[in-house]
Amino acid sequence: MASQESFRTESDLLGEKQVPADAYYGVQTARGMENFHISGVPICQYPALIKALAMVKMGAARANHDVGALPEPILRAIESACQEIIDGKLHDQFMIDCIQGGAGTSTNMNANEVIANRAIELMGHTKGDYTHCHPNDHVNLSQSTNDAYPSALHIAIALMNRDLVTQLESLIESFQRKGSEFKSIVKMGRTQLQDAVPMTLGQEFAAWARSIADEVEALESVERRRLYETNMGGTAIGTGLNAPAGYAKACARRLAEITGYEIESATDLVEATQDTQAFVLYSSALKSLSIKLSKTCNDLRLLSSGPRAGLNEINLPPKQPGSSIMPGKVNPVIPEVVNQVCFRVIGNDLVVTMAAEAGQLQLNVMEPVIAHAILESQSMLMNAARTLRENCIDGITANEKVCERFVETSIGVVTALNPVLGYKKSTEIAAEALRTGKGVVELVREKGLLSEEEIAKHLDPTRMVAMHEQD
Repeated sequence: MASQESFRTESDLLGEKQVPADAYYGVQTARGMENFHISGVPICQYPALIKALAMVKMGAARANHDVGALPEPILRAIESACQEIIDGKLHDQFMIDCIQGGAGTSTNMNANEVIANRAIELMGHTKGDYTHCHPNDHVNLSQSTNDAYPSALHIAIALMNRDLVTQLESLIESFQRKGSEFKSIVKMGRTQLQDAVPMTLGQEFAAWARSIADEVEALESVERRRLYETNMGGTAIGTGLNAPAGYAKACARRLAEITGYEIESATDLVEATQDTQAFVLYSSALKSLSIKLSKTCNDLRLLSSGPRAGLNEINLPPKQPGSSIMPGKVNPVIPEVVNQVCFRVIGNDLVVTMAAEAGQLQLNVMEPVIAHAILESQSMLMNAARTLRENCIDGITANEKVCERFVETSIGVVTALNPVLGYKKSTEIAAEALRTGKGVVELVREKGLLSEEEIAKHLDPTRMVAMHEQD
């Protein structure tokens, strides 16, 4: 049983409470830890959020000092404590569940208490002696959860977005390399899962790269346009109660210095305090990315299907035996797991949508579940992009002979005869080829419809795949 000396007594609105003596958090964090056993995911699982909270508190402290509201000795202690957290220290003191009531108040107070107690130590005093640095009066000075928490979340998502974009850019490069490697392999394109016209395998991989690149551009656009806005200085509902004149602008300026982002104060702090549209837009961009990634993984699974009874145009790297009963079976486990990540992200987007819609009057209290949904989606997509690149795309090989055979036996090449023979005659040839099993070129020769020179000109698959380059 723990001795009395292993605890310290703290008090709040609800009364006194024992807190572990060595804990940097305080009474309000302890209550939050008791109240919220929901997801099993503590906020420390998202280091970007902890860093962002410390950045916000550092920016607020500097802004308060700028306007004469915070003495320099306390500022320096708060700055040092925040910097340690930004550098990755004390994250184990942030153990409250991500999903919580109170619009993020428990998370905000967790940051206030940890920073205050570390600042107290740095000033040469004992944790819990809040006469030297108080969680509310000093660390939370000129703030409310309602401006500090969403501002930190904006910054956390931006921090995570940089890491996500880095992983996606590496994945794009991997697809592009395969596009170059397979640029001379002619294959059949397909629409509605039916033979269409020839293309190259390289074009297929390059198209996947471009598709994901478009989503990266969207993520970066939302970050720049919406995540760099802060409502710091709005305090409780955006009216700026208890915030000194000039504080809001000073805080935005200080946050820009600390983060390196072009952070600006919102034009209307009342609107910004109740608005969660930045989260909706960013989550929507994650959903769009997930749709593209999942579709790409569907394609990879189709093209690698077989090996004897499927398309078998490409080989995915074998990663593990595929069956407990069927010897020799190897499954496309990497695209499958990425599919599942994408499904989860799409579901999280609905969570964000409903949480944003649930806002009432001057505040949206559902921001904790928004935070959990978006940060989880970002984390999973980062891991998925890396896994797809390292364990799948980089190791893909092509079955060139299979691709050639599909082109040679496909009816789809008859489309190239439309400008020469007309749609009706081309349709007749296609129908006869299907009925007899003969090839299109074979039938054109038999019927003397084109000379060998014309056949070479119009039915050369290599020429068909590069038509757009000749225009």
